[in-house]
Amino acid sequence: MTTVGQPPPFARELLRWRTARRVSQLELASRAGTTQRYVSFIERGRSVPGRAVVLRLAESLELTLRERNTLLLAAGYAPAYPESPLDAVELGPVREALDGILEGHLPYPALVAGPRGELVAANGAFDVLTEGVAAELLAPPVNVLRLALHPRGMAPRVVNLDAWGRHIVENLRARAARGPDPSLDGLAAELASYVPAPDVSGDDYLGFAVPLRLRCAEGELRLLTTLTSFATAVDVTLAELHLEAFLPADARTAEILRARAAQRR
Repeated sequence: MTTVGQPPPFARELLRWRTARRVSQLELASRAGTTQRYVSFIERGRSVPGRAVVLRLAESLELTLRERNTLLLAAGYAPAYPESPLDAVELGPVREALDGILEGHLPYPALVAGPRGELVAANGAFDVLTEGVAAELLAPPVNVLRLALHPRGMAPRVVNLDAWGRHIVENLRARAARGPDPSLDGLAAELASYVPAPDVSGDDYLGFAVPLRLRCAEGELRLLTTLTSFATAVDVTLAELHLEAFLPADARTAEILRARAAQRR
């Protein structure tokens, strides 16, 4: 009788990630600077890769720093990337830089959020987005994705909720597809339930982007968003943050936001 053993944890994790990324053994081997035969041996548990090889494979699969640490642990190695609290001394320069960017973006709204939409920081113009929002949605921890689409959040003020909501949900689903995460799947399903059916009668695109069309006391704001991340981060916390900055898509929006800033002084 021959007993076929179960591949070790690292072998199973590598196969899972390679399948999720839809990468062949040959392609992964080419990216990582090794051979298809070696990748096959690893996935069958016949070869045990060194720490450097594990990191090359993880990088070749475009895993996040958190996912790379998890893959290292599965292979029996210590994590390579630290995960510092945002208030840690070593991240002091980062906090100062983020505060400077948020302040410098005024009079337009900007915020810093975590990987699942957790609000980390925002500038003084953020209040234009939160007007009329239910108190429970502003109680920490605030989730800016839920804030944007919840019926008691920004949703009643969003003119193009169908297009804007689909934009948010599709981006979240794309992220969930790249790295299996039940919490992301659950959040995407929740947010999708808030988005109305598409309005096929009009087009909310500016030819190159989906604007946020938001009602306020002074009229309708038309805002474009940009996302910025720390591409060279080697700390898990920092790598998972992103800066979302809102820009006026027309002169009237810029005028309204500048006037609001003047009133806050």
